[in-house]
Amino acid sequence: MDDDESSASIEIRVERITQLFDTLDPFPVPQRDLANNIEDYVVGWARELPAQQSIKIVVHLPSAEATDQTTKQLGDAFSAFFRERAKRSRLNLKELFRVGRWSLLIGLTVLAVCLALGQFIGRLFGQGFLGQFSNESLILLAWVANWRPIEIFLYDWLPLLRRRNLYRRLSAAIVIVKAF
Repeated sequence: MDDDESSASIEIRVERITQLFDTLDPFPVPQRDLANNIEDYVVGWARELPAQQSIKIVVHLPSAEATDQTTKQLGDAFSAFFRERAKRSRLNLKELFRVGRWSLLIGLTVLAVCLALGQFIGRLFGQGFLGQFSNESLILLAWVANWRPIEIFLYDWLPLLRRRNLYRRLSAAIVIVKAF
């Protein structure tokens, strides 16, 4: 199978190679961060590509810039940058699950206390309005206390996992420099 058929291209055109990198980052090219607009552009396009398809990043530069020694390091720079982003996403996912576990522990504790307190108040006031009002209010409080852990474990982790996987794909992307 032809490489062009098995991978999708993300095309970037810049006038100077320095436009690809964050101007505040003092490190040499292979360790420099990509400029925010370049990162957003590449990630935005990569997000649209099928998950199974490999990615090729084609950087179009003027002839004078394309022969620069720095262009030979572009592949390493892109790879290192997105590898670091994938690592950060993995750490964010771990942190989210840690917060989720603590939130769940707190939520379940509040649920147990509210149910026990509801039983106690029910016995104290009976099935009248005050007893039922108190019991329903405590049950509502208990479920509100569990809202965040439920949200974390059902929904919040998936976008972080997808982003981490996207960064991993981008770290494996082939970077090609073409002169114009």
